[in-house]
Amino acid sequence: MKAFWEHGYEATGMAEIIRITGLNPGSIYAAFQSKQDLFLAALDLYGDFNRAAVERQLAKHSNPLEAIRDFFRQLAATVAGPSGKRSCFLVNSALEVARHDKAARKLICANFQSIEASFRSTLERAQAEGDLAPGKDPRALAATLMVFIWGLRVLGTTSPTPAQTEPIVAQVLELLK
Repeated sequence: MKAFWEHGYEATGMAEIIRITGLNPGSIYAAFQSKQDLFLAALDLYGDFNRAAVERQLAKHSNPLEAIRDFFRQLAATVAGPSGKRSCFLVNSALEVARHDKAARKLICANFQSIEASFRSTLERAQAEGDLAPGKDPRALAATLMVFIWGLRVLGTTSPTPAQTEPIVAQVLELLK
C-alpha cells in the first residue's frame, strides 16, 4: 500500500513492490493476478481502515456537531503537518486512476459514499437533538463536507501552513450553524 500511496499506481512498478515486500514475484502473482489486483486490494484495505477511523472519530463525542468540528480541526492540523503532503490514498487514487479504471472508481466511490453516510447520519442525529437547524439538509451538507475533505487533502500536497488551513476549516464549520 505504501508504494502506491507515495508514488501512485502508474509510477509503482512490480520491481518496487518486490523490493518493498521482500517477496518473490511468484508469491505476489500467486496471491494477486496482476499489479491492478494488488492495487485494488491495497485500496480496499486502506478504505476499510479509513472508514473505521472516521466512524471512531465521529462517535468520540456525545455531541454530534462537536464530533464533526473536531474531525475538521484535526484534518486541518494533519493537512498542514508533516504527513499532509502524502494526502489520502483514496483521494490520490481518485485523481490518478478513477477516470480510466472502472474497478478502482467503483471501490473509491463506495468508500467515499460510506464516509459520506457516516457524516449524514451524524448530521441527522444532530438535527434530531436540535443542534442542527431544521432547515439544513443533512444529505446535502454531508456531500458538501466530503468536497471540503477532498479539497483539503489535495491542498495538503502543497505543504500548506496552519495559517492557510485553519481559516478554511473555520468556514466549513460555519455551515454547521
